[in-house]
Amino acid sequence: MNKVKAALGYFSKGEIILWSFSVLLIMASFVIFDRGNYLTLSASLIGATSLIFCAKGNPVGQVLIVIFSVIYGVISFRFAYYGEMITYLGMTAPMAVVAFVSWIKNPYKGKKSQVKVNSVTWGEIAFMLFLTAAVTAVFYFILKFFNTANLLVSTFSVATSFAAVYLTFRRTPYFALAYAANDVVLIVLWTLASLTDTSYISVTVCFIMFLANDIYGFVNWIKMRDSQRDNEKIFAK
Repeated sequence: MNKVKAALGYFSKGEIILWSFSVLLIMASFVIFDRGNYLTLSASLIGATSLIFCAKGNPVGQVLIVIFSVIYGVISFRFAYYGEMITYLGMTAPMAVVAFVSWIKNPYKGKKSQVKVNSVTWGEIAFMLFLTAAVTAVFYFILKFFNTANLLVSTFSVATSFAAVYLTFRRTPYFALAYAANDVVLIVLWTLASLTDTSYISVTVCFIMFLANDIYGFVNWIKMRDSQRDNEKIFAK
């Protein structure tokens, strides 16, 4: 019982409300529009949970992202979204493992439940944009070869996903904004899929909730960064 109270105390009331609302909306959309694809439901619930941990800078979030990526890759394969499948299985999942190692190795003041927030230079941002463009160009031809559905949108998803996983590895708050941009792309992608099969509306709702969580994640990481900097200034005096 004490462990449960401690776990609940780790999250703020706002975070618990956000997670609870996300879960309820995901389950409601599943009941209304799907009722059969429990794989989609599992991915959505795991994804929503991963984001609330990532918003806290907790490495557990990266472990959950790996699990989500595998399940989401299977879902994408079923609708011939090969870009999503290749991106999440071949890039997001492996990079989440790398990010997990990075976060574990850089705890804030020894607390494994919170990573030390990092910053990137404009030079590194330019380097990241160059890598993103190169990876996206390569993926465009790969996805075209596999006759990927909604090719241009899928290709843009690769770009936003790569930027997001790179910034996650570097422990900068802006990873959440990159993921938010990716959420917008995926909302468009699965809305198009929903025009063919209404059961995919539940996936669309999932990414709408992901967008809300990623926006919160960015706000909270900015607070974490400022708090960590203020503490460092106090100890430096």
